[in-house]
Amino acid sequence: HWVGDGFNVFPVFANKAFKSDLSPFLMFDYAPPKTFPSNSSDHRLGVGKHPHRGFETVTIAFQGEVEHADSKGNQGVIGPGDVQWMTAGKGIVHEEFHSTDFSKRGGTFEMCQLWVNLPKDKKMSEPRYQPILNRDIPKVKLLSVSKDNGQCSEATLNDGYVRIIAGEYRNKKGPAQTFTTINLWDIALLNKEQSFEFEFEVGHTLLVFVRRGSVDVQGELLKLADVAIMNESGTKLTLQAKSDDTSVLILSGERINDPIAARGPFVMNTQQELKQAWHDYQFGMNGF
Repeated sequence: HWVGDGFNVFPVFANKAFKSDLSPFLMFDYAPPKTFPSNSSDHRLGVGKHPHRGFETVTIAFQGEVEHADSKGNQGVIGPGDVQWMTAGKGIVHEEFHSTDFSKRGGTFEMCQLWVNLPKDKKMSEPRYQPILNRDIPKVKLLSVSKDNGQCSEATLNDGYVRIIAGEYRNKKGPAQTFTTINLWDIALLNKEQSFEFEFEVGHTLLVFVRRGSVDVQGELLKLADVAIMNESGTKLTLQAKSDDTSVLILSGERINDPIAARGPFVMNTQQELKQAWHDYQFGMNGF
């Protein structure tokens, strides 16, 4: 479906969106590569001003550029490899468009947006905007699993790598500040002959999304745009690319065991809090 007139997305979480099954993650929209012609008119493609409260939006640009502006005075453009991590908290109004430069020249556009829940005691936090540039995201070598003895050793960057947007991998931390423990990793798997091992906290939600190519996940084949929900009792994950230049997103995090009440652009804990959010937005109160 289209979000505004600039983002042609499909809902990765489908009927599991806004349910506790995938906590702390609420929703995941992916806009696969799409070519837009050059646009010299004054009409910008995207989504105009709209409010949010009670959660965070995480936007990753893979191709093309996204331009952001909000009611707190934050403005910015993210391009390939960049991320914007916006905490709506108690209330923010923002807009998202194709950037002016990208609109003029046209080209291939690819991005995703993830909604991350906030714990009950953080839902009314002050809004925050984190522009995270590609150059500030650590790129870390993978751990390759030996076919002979199952031991792990460091691979080369030519075999693949993890871009740590949030969380920690092999003692390196990503730049995103989060309210709860979250890993958001953009992984390139460039060597089909090698399998790679990753470790996670027991009890955490763990999701694997295939953005490009195909991958073997614990013996199951995942193809383009497939998502795997892993067993929370495990701690180790093994991936092996089955296509050249495969790329996956890993989402993992500590569960938030609060009730979820979601409607439109607001995610709170009760229906009464949702009504209050709409009231506050309509009357410009309590954060809006």
